[in-house]
Amino acid sequence: MDNRIDSSPQKILIIDGEDGVVMPLEFLLKHNGYSVQIAYNGKDALELVSTFMPDLILLDILLPMIDGFEICRMIRENSRYRHMKIVFLTAIVRDVDIAKGLALGADAYISKPFSNTALIKTLKEVFNGIKNGATE
Repeated sequence: MDNRIDSSPQKILIIDGEDGVVMPLEFLLKHNGYSVQIAYNGKDALELVSTFMPDLILLDILLPMIDGFEICRMIRENSRYRHMKIVFLTAIVRDVDIAKGLALGADAYISKPFSNTALIKTLKEVFNGIKNGATE
């Protein structure tokens, strides 16, 4: 459950190197009431994790500088970030990669291309603690 005391919007950090994904995703999330920040590479992503303190991270695997698996591992190892939800949003969809992402502590794994409706539904489920796994 989302136990927010205030009514500020939930914060989502998009970590993806592709403008063609980031721009419509940012629009979709803002349209659904989320506060959004964007990182296009692993280095910037880690800086934003510590300054923006997102509630949820949408994380691609193939990123410049530091890959998504490593970012997920680093976040999960830091107790300061334990509250953050992590959802892989990636075109890397082999069973072994999905299993690795979930084993590293991701709350969900969504494959690209994705449906906007399914994405928003999954985000709501993750925020409410009822989603854990892979989504087509």
